Amino acid sequence: MYVCIFICFATKAIHLECISDLTTVSFIETLKRFISRRDKPAKLFTDKAKNFVGASLAIKKLYKLLCKLDDVLAGYLASEEIEWNSLPPRALNFGGLWEAVVKSFKYYLKRVVGNLKLTFEEFNCIVIQIEGMLNSCPLFPLSSEIDEIEVLTPAHFLIGRPLYALIEPDLTNINENRFKSWHKITRVFQFIWKKWSNDYLNNLQERNKWMFCKNNVKIGDMVLVKEDNLPPLKWLIGKIEAVFPGVDNKVRVAEIKTAFGHYKRPISKLCLLPTNE
Repeated sequence: MYVCIFICFATKAIHLECISDLTTVSFIETLKRFISRRDKPAKLFTDKAKNFVGASLAIKKLYKLLCKLDDVLAGYLASEEIEWNSLPPRALNFGGLWEAVVKSFKYYLKRVVGNLKLTFEEFNCIVIQIEGMLNSCPLFPLSSEIDEIEVLTPAHFLIGRPLYALIEPDLTNINENRFKSWHKITRVFQFIWKKWSNDYLNNLQERNKWMFCKNNVKIGDMVLVKEDNLPPLKWLIGKIEAVFPGVDNKVRVAEIKTAFGHYKRPISKLCLLPTNE
């Protein structure tokens, strides 16, 4: 079993497809499913794998054949044709954006799933849930207004709003021998979510050495709050309404406004979101 990863260069939105083998036919079928669900890409970038090269040649031959049949059809197909770009051989650094997604996907899947035996339906369920998890990641604040605490995610470019998961009990601390099969899948995904979301929040917190000064957080900054036991695809988002500096004039505590009320938290529990400034 393999997973084909599509990632948008502009929005960082991700689409995952399970695929049974690495043949050209399988990839063409995967590309058809992707286009049916997400629309046709104007440009497609791949490495030099044989299945990608074979698919590119097969589709180009089909375009040329159809163009010979009708001049009007030829003009339409010329505007609809996918521009296929292949990277040089052994140049993985050229595809850094999707290689980072591959690394992240494999890292968490291997460490949580391990040698667990899964059916195709179970594995596909986990893969699609991981897709939703990656597309729920907060990117930027949607507004600079102090009362607005909505953030932009890759899911906004796909469905126009944030993604949500089914509300289920936390199963990570319960012995898996007591579960039915679908409970096991829920438990696996909850483990993946906890590990990935914690690492993502840690990556948002810059840790500079003492000789480098870091700007204080300020009123109006949008933050993600580190909270234990948040359900999958759920982020606690807030805006700073008040700051409390220490004797060195560095902010140590902040009061934040969230959709659930006001909280005081140390800045070690707050992760600043990037802004356009």
